[in-house]
Amino acid sequence: MSTYPAHVVVDLAAIRGNVQVLVSRAPSAAVMAVVKADGYGHGIVPSARAALAGGATWLGAAQVPEALALRAAGLDARILTWLYAPGAPLAEAVAADVDVSVSAPWALAEVVAGARSVGRTARVHLKVDTGLGRNGAMPAEFPALLDAALRAEASGEVRVVGVWSHFAWADAPQHPTVRAQAEVFAAMVAFAESRGARLEVRHLANSAATLTNPAVHYDLVRPGIAVYGLSPMPDLVDAADFGLVPAMTLEAELALVKRVPPDQGVSYGHAYTTTTETTLGLVPLGYADGVPRRASECGPVLVGDRRLTVAGRVCMDQFVLDLGPDARETAGERVVLFGSGAAGEPTAEDWARASGTIGYEIVTRVGARVPRVYVGAH
Repeated sequence: MSTYPAHVVVDLAAIRGNVQVLVSRAPSAAVMAVVKADGYGHGIVPSARAALAGGATWLGAAQVPEALALRAAGLDARILTWLYAPGAPLAEAVAADVDVSVSAPWALAEVVAGARSVGRTARVHLKVDTGLGRNGAMPAEFPALLDAALRAEASGEVRVVGVWSHFAWADAPQHPTVRAQAEVFAAMVAFAESRGARLEVRHLANSAATLTNPAVHYDLVRPGIAVYGLSPMPDLVDAADFGLVPAMTLEAELALVKRVPPDQGVSYGHAYTTTTETTLGLVPLGYADGVPRRASECGPVLVGDRRLTVAGRVCMDQFVLDLGPDARETAGERVVLFGSGAAGEPTAEDWARASGTIGYEIVTRVGARVPRVYVGAH
């Protein structure tokens, strides 16, 4: 049993339910639950298991070691990995039956070499940059990459199983780039098939497109943040409106409660000063644990049935609350930074707005030293 004075509670039933929602939203496609970045901070293996229980049949892991960890845990879903530099353990990925994305000739060469070294045909997805300007081959470079991959397929070293891309503005469904990227992608898929590619999957849709754009579901959708119950377009639609439930709760115990006089400076730089005699409460979480320093003076918490905000600056390991002159809290009292919102607590999206970021960052940045507690497992 951990004695750490804070923890993350991950509701695996919420993850299962969110994936069920996503499966229902894309009835013509398989669902890849993206579990990169330690399952967006929720824990990669428990999150993956919950997602598969909810109906996902694929798992997405950005880094090769993440994909290998999933396979080592005994998960037998199809797994795709896509982000690596020269010298990555691609032979291990091929040996573990992990699908590998390829965006450049050097990457294809390394996948081929890895396949040869383990005596197994590599399953390859070719990524095309349809307009995000990030990973993927540019459309002008795609034909040469495709032809090289098909030659490797003819010699038995790879099997080209997919073509894919990623949206830049899917969280703004009416943005003109969404249609423009979809058109480029359709053209690249048609070209690949005209050259003889026998594609198992074509995939473009992330969380936002899975929820709002059936025209781009193709054979496979790749929801990420929605798996964990956050809206991919919070400025337009709340998670609850999609039927999604946030799976992460971050809570702590007050480490100290004390009375202080008026005009008491609080935390570094005395950015906050008390105006009357009052009670301060010390929360043992700080920016080393993922609490944004930019949430100083504005990060919301729930203490009992009261909403309070951070008093003064967030420190590395702690921050302070002004509990008020009539406070009755004592050390050990539960403080909820964010959760599903069902009990009136702030949500990750509330913290994102307070600190000028996005919900993705709030949940993924919770530090590894904060223990994870899992509930809602089968």
